[in-house]
Amino acid sequence: MADLSKIAAGPAESAESTDALKLCPREEFLTMSKERAEEIYPIKEKNDRSRLALIICNTEFAHLPLRTGAELDITGMKGLLEGLGYSVDVREKLTARDMESVLWAFAARPEHRSSDSTFLVFMSHGILDGICGTLHSKETPDVLPYDTIFRIFNNRNCLSLKDKPKVIIVQACRGENRGELWVSDSPEATTDSSSQPSVNLEEDAIYKTHVEKDFITFCSSTPHNVSWRDITKGSLFITQLIACFQKYSWRYHLEEVFRMVQRSFDKPDVKAQMPTIERQSMTRYFYLFPGN
Repeated sequence: MADLSKIAAGPAESAESTDALKLCPREEFLTMSKERAEEIYPIKEKNDRSRLALIICNTEFAHLPLRTGAELDITGMKGLLEGLGYSVDVREKLTARDMESVLWAFAARPEHRSSDSTFLVFMSHGILDGICGTLHSKETPDVLPYDTIFRIFNNRNCLSLKDKPKVIIVQACRGENRGELWVSDSPEATTDSSSQPSVNLEEDAIYKTHVEKDFITFCSSTPHNVSWRDITKGSLFITQLIACFQKYSWRYHLEEVFRMVQRSFDKPDVKAQMPTIERQSMTRYFYLFPGN
């Protein structure tokens, strides 16, 4: 957790909850960027960057129930990301193949070269290993594997985002269990031949880079469990995520904001779920510094 002792009080807290994104004072942004340059991801100046974010949301399916209320999630997330300085591309009604094509095209966008980060938001029905496309059924799976997302945006395939935060947010079920029944997910360790040391290793290995780095994924539920959506307000996870970003992202780094979302689910209510932080390979703190 980052040391917050160097951060000033910032904007005054309102006695009432608001839907506005709290902005980081310019002085705080400049001070943090200078004093903690080795600890945090560098943030480009507004005039020098071209931040992009992608939202993929499937609401209607050929064989699965309608995701009523999902349109509220789109509106909320798009507004949040735009407030954080991202140009947001929204795509809907996609099969797994369509989703993969959209991801490859988004990864190839030239704007990433002058960006400092990106957000990828997926909202759909889901299973443990991926996101459901619009044609999914038990008999004929139509699923975008999570591994495919990481492969498309890793340092082998998306050099424009090398050493830059890549934030993946997933609102989808990951199984059919209710949140009150926690399932331990501890698969046996597997050996990847590509990770074994080579006897032919030469000194030019210092020029290598990690294939997968600077990612963080925030999922709406633990593995094997369902996520809940209010048909009049939107998904519980997305609603809490937006609220925590609006209130806390001006002074806390991304992982701490995510933990605040988790704390909001700490005590199971009528419907239980616990968001999880997964596949984290960020080597620095990522501060969004909204307003800067």
